[in-house]
Amino acid sequence: MSPNSDNIVHDLHQEFESLLSYVENAKKETADQVERHLFERLLAMGYQLMWLFFELRSQEYLRTTVKNQQGDEVPYFADRKRDYFSIFGKLPFERPYFYQSGVGGTTPLDAELSLGSDCYSDLVRELTEYLGVDVTYEKVTDLFANILGQPLAKNAVQGMVTEDAGDVVAFYEQKPAPRPEEEGQILVVQADGKGVPMVRETPAPAKVRLSKGDKRTKKKEAIVTGIYTIDPTLRTPQEVLASIFHKEKRSAGQEQVSNRVRPQHKQLWATLTGKDTALQRLAKQVASRDGAHIQHRVALTDGAEALQKRVLDYCPGFTLILDFIHANEYLWEAANCLFSEKDPQRDAWVEARTLQILSGHTDQVIAKFRTLAQAPKTRKAQREQLTKTANYFERNLAYMAYHRYLAQGWPIASGVIEGACRHVVKDRFELSGMRWSQTGAEHLLHLRVVAINGDWHDYHQFRKCQRHQRLYNLPFPQQPSLEEGALVPQSRRSGKIMRFDSAAARCSRRQPVNPQRQAA
Repeated sequence: MSPNSDNIVHDLHQEFESLLSYVENAKKETADQVERHLFERLLAMGYQLMWLFFELRSQEYLRTTVKNQQGDEVPYFADRKRDYFSIFGKLPFERPYFYQSGVGGTTPLDAELSLGSDCYSDLVRELTEYLGVDVTYEKVTDLFANILGQPLAKNAVQGMVTEDAGDVVAFYEQKPAPRPEEEGQILVVQADGKGVPMVRETPAPAKVRLSKGDKRTKKKEAIVTGIYTIDPTLRTPQEVLASIFHKEKRSAGQEQVSNRVRPQHKQLWATLTGKDTALQRLAKQVASRDGAHIQHRVALTDGAEALQKRVLDYCPGFTLILDFIHANEYLWEAANCLFSEKDPQRDAWVEARTLQILSGHTDQVIAKFRTLAQAPKTRKAQREQLTKTANYFERNLAYMAYHRYLAQGWPIASGVIEGACRHVVKDRFELSGMRWSQTGAEHLLHLRVVAINGDWHDYHQFRKCQRHQRLYNLPFPQQPSLEEGALVPQSRRSGKIMRFDSAAARCSRRQPVNPQRQAA
């Protein structure tokens, strides 16, 4: 080792011994004080260890000639410095640079270490982005400053999200479909839209008070799609009615345990690039997951005609179902125009109409509403709402055969996509004061669905491999397996750098501290 690395090792030994002494003699400190003290000093040790790692790797590299990506021989020129922003802090280090006039330069150690094009480590990137998909970028920088003591600019967070979201589409295109034996019998797709507040290209004139129809922000619709499989759950209209109106029979003091089967391999997606782009991607997912194991194909949407039409176009062979919760909301709107909120007849009226719709008698509900709308005593506002509800049901009548859907055990509510619109879009993109560019929102949407789909670790492994291939045109360095690590000679695993063993063993055996070290 060089004098510099020798000094680092010496300092690390001393610091470790000092930490042991501190713990052994922490007689009056609280647990919180000790934990915070250790955390701060372990971060400093981590900085020294990373510095030692880079020093050793740089020293080991031969400074003769290397071949660049084109196969040209390039001689050693000088050592060049670069920065590495780790979880422990920003580290400057030098590594050999090879250069030939007319050929160019290369730093092959960067490839061996799989360094990115900027200074930020992959651990910093992943932690930053994992926080950033849930909280504001300002909050991420605050957390880094307050917990790790590291300055991190908001622009740096945005840049990491932008760069690292670039492989999300490719990741999902190569991800294999679930095995048929892990899937349910019903293939379900759902789609809906949710507005994202956007930055105005031309700022709106400032107003003290908004006029009717004015909005302080404009929104662009993010299309959210979901796909999953599920096994049939047979239910009667009466059972669904009971679940909606909370009439399930429960034992005294006990909650009823739901025996409802759960969605399998649910995967969400969200994009600001339009309905067609979103549904083209959904169609590819359908093609990859369809097969002989799928017995039924169901699509659930709200009553938006443009969305319904595209779903039918991109998912042929699927039975389109109007989300029952949306249909039921129209019933409540009709009830609110006929009864006051405190009128005891209101809930009973909605319950009766709900059972009719669930039982396949929506045509009777439509006829009743039209009759009520034409009654002489019906007020104008009531007539308009009753007509609106009747028209909505009539237009969607082909998608409201709930009695048949229930008899086959199909889902009739789009709760998965409704929850996704709230969780994927609203909970992050409509935080107070949020305004987004389309590019910034799209990248964050992609990383957010990676996290929500439970693919975070797998995605970042894929991303690192893709980045390595782009930067160095080489396969990603493979880590040694546990078996390979066990084959390393004992002499290499117990060298000078590993001499913390004796101190750690002494600590674990609870032996008395060395008096000389204690005096020191």
